[in-house]
Amino acid sequence: MEYFYELSEVFTTEVVKRPSLYCKTPYVADVKIEEGTEMAHSPSLGCCGLADKGSKVIVTKVDSKKTKCRYRVDLALLEERGFKFVIGINPKIAENIVDRALTLNKLSFLSNCVSFSREKKILNSRFDFYGKLEDNTEFYMEVKNVPLADYVDVPKKERKKYLHLNNEMEVHEKIAYFPDGYRKTGSDVVSPRALKHIEELEQLKTTTSYRAILCFVIQRMDVKHFQPSYVDPTYRNAVIRAAKNGVEIRAIQVEWSEDGKCSFVRDNLPVLLSD
Repeated sequence: MEYFYELSEVFTTEVVKRPSLYCKTPYVADVKIEEGTEMAHSPSLGCCGLADKGSKVIVTKVDSKKTKCRYRVDLALLEERGFKFVIGINPKIAENIVDRALTLNKLSFLSNCVSFSREKKILNSRFDFYGKLEDNTEFYMEVKNVPLADYVDVPKKERKKYLHLNNEMEVHEKIAYFPDGYRKTGSDVVSPRALKHIEELEQLKTTTSYRAILCFVIQRMDVKHFQPSYVDPTYRNAVIRAAKNGVEIRAIQVEWSEDGKCSFVRDNLPVLLSD
């Protein structure tokens, strides 16, 4: 398989502590490097356990002149039933992957894109991409990274009820889902920002001639489809409503190797928007 994106200076290591012993922000972790530990920027926080204490991760070296951290946590390693999966957990890399896919004309739903730019503001949001097609159609696209997957899409406290599925289902049959994360109460949305983006994409689609696209980037290979998560019913319902009103919901899938090389797999991973 051809590599189309690559990380440089990668190191496979383990998270020793998060937050770091030396820097208390949750975005910094201590990781093992050679015989000692180093601080590493963890842009996805603990990523629901993929980048917390004891997790195996792949870090890249960064310019320490711009940050206190010499490394950044970009990928996670998951071993399950004899299989090993490399999972992209850095949200910014998802945007870079889409940038590369547009440049190389990898996206069939935007195959006639002639120009694009990043971080374009309209309404009250700054969307990840704006572009123009050969027929002068213009589009706005928001990108969301999807590092999480499981055999069921339920809140964490309910997953013990479904542990039997770990052996009954094939390891590659997980559900990729978004979002998940800390909430004060079960009625809170996981990400107010993500909710705002989908609501404004819907507004764009219903009030202008722009194409409005929500693109989920699944950076793992152990899934069969993607769905907006039942964990956050407010966001899920907003995505379903936006799709009914013409917002394009896309899911692309890429595969990572342990040496930090990324291959484009497909731009049509099935998206489930119904019960």
